[in-house]
Amino acid sequence: MANLSQIKRENMLAFLEALKEQHDDDESLMAINQIESELTAKKYGLVWEEHEEEVDVKMQTHIPVFTEVKEKVIVGDSDSDKCNFLLEGDNLHSLKLLEKTHKGKIDVIYIDPPYNRGNNDFRYDDICIDKMDTFKHSKWLSFMVERMRIAWKLLSNTGAIFISIDDYEMATLRILCDEVFGEINFLCNVVWQKRYSRENREAIGDAHEYIIVYVKDKQYFKTHRHLIEMNEKQAKVYKNPNNDPKGRWRPVPMTAQAGHATKDQFYPITDPKGNIHYPPEGRCWGISQKTYEEMLIQGRIYFGKNNNSQPNLIRYLSEVEGVAPWTWWNNEEVGHTDEAKKELYSIVGKKNNFETPKPVRLINRILKIATEKDGIVLDFFAGSGTTGQAVLELNQEDGGNRHFILCTNNENNICEEVTYQRLKTVITGKRKDGSTYSDGLPANLKYYKTDFVAKDSEEIYDDLLEHIEEMIQLQYGIKIDRQRYVIIMDDDEMDAFERNFAQYDKLQALFINQDVLLSSSQEKLLNNLNTYIMPDCYFDFELREAGELW
Repeated sequence: MANLSQIKRENMLAFLEALKEQHDDDESLMAINQIESELTAKKYGLVWEEHEEEVDVKMQTHIPVFTEVKEKVIVGDSDSDKCNFLLEGDNLHSLKLLEKTHKGKIDVIYIDPPYNRGNNDFRYDDICIDKMDTFKHSKWLSFMVERMRIAWKLLSNTGAIFISIDDYEMATLRILCDEVFGEINFLCNVVWQKRYSRENREAIGDAHEYIIVYVKDKQYFKTHRHLIEMNEKQAKVYKNPNNDPKGRWRPVPMTAQAGHATKDQFYPITDPKGNIHYPPEGRCWGISQKTYEEMLIQGRIYFGKNNNSQPNLIRYLSEVEGVAPWTWWNNEEVGHTDEAKKELYSIVGKKNNFETPKPVRLINRILKIATEKDGIVLDFFAGSGTTGQAVLELNQEDGGNRHFILCTNNENNICEEVTYQRLKTVITGKRKDGSTYSDGLPANLKYYKTDFVAKDSEEIYDDLLEHIEEMIQLQYGIKIDRQRYVIIMDDDEMDAFERNFAQYDKLQALFINQDVLLSSSQEKLLNNLNTYIMPDCYFDFELREAGELW
């Protein structure tokens, strides 16, 4: 496809040459030459040749839409109104549509994009990019940047994005994310130990990957992030040398930074041996004198084994809810690549078309840290579907009601034969061959395919209206079942709904086309219902562009 940066540059340079012909005075020529020099000079920061994808070209003349593949619906929880979604197609196409339904609504995004190692793991416009391609980094950045821009718009005001990557594009991705997300929103760079056995083929064995994390609100994330479970190695510091009936404990220094201390945090403390202790210079006691005296009576103050040391607070292991996650994640805690492959093999078999899955425990760690129990999780490089499985299993573990949206293409039938089949097996508990995998998990799934409507269609309004139902279901995470959730497209359907209203005893919500003309009795009826006026705003811009709306 076209090298857009080169075309822009050539056009501007050609224009400058034309200006030179029109101006022959030294002052004008010097100014033009300075502009030309600035135009061709290398700038600080991330600079790349901007390339254009076929999907971009397609959207110049066509409008992306979703079409539900109804025979692929999975119902694992008939009592629930909520659905998860698997979107098959180019993820840029899906992201453009998600921008219409989920802008500012996604709580956590996890993605595992192509690593662009040069071993054909990254395809650009159906062409494998290898190590000899001199534009391999530019093509990868062009591919990533537009997706990252939309991803940031999709995140809620308290959302977070986690991006897996390795050394090949780590540096460029970090700078790209700083540009798109803002350097101030960078949270951390997690190092994940992906191997459990040694790699001896290289000069230095490759044993890790990264997970770059950016958040919309650092302070919110700090105060609302969830602790992770303490492992036995971390718990070893809690002992019980005095056979305390409350169990294992550890001493915690009682001092704190004095920057914002109050007067009642500076007082003398006398230990059992009669020694008097004061906070060290620049520090204070972490609790007031009144609280200290109460905790001393409770036996919660420790002065060392000889009863003559600085005071410490006693913290019991039973009181510890968890520990703050570090940026080093070892494979004993979150799994490794071999574990991930075995997980996938056990569900869809060894003869699958996906070679680089992530372990469920790795995604589980991310979800535990960053999601509330009702969070919405997006993965638009869904691959084998690990994120979906992790969401469902964590819900089962903690009683959560998280929902996921997964996007992936169907290259080598990955979406149908790997991603979809994995999710179907996890939900139903049955493998494709009918054998039992598990007891199943209570969840529902809808399967959408991406498609296009031509902008020059004479029936563009009706063509787009045919795909409104998919957009509504996606936005609200539901199934339009004509009983609990009802959609009304025209006046006749509204009249029929009014006549048969007594039949809708399970009605949860009603979606009405804004073009429906309501009678006074119908308006009165809707006053007592959970009603949504179905907007043409899903495709408002496109319809206005086509002259269908004013």
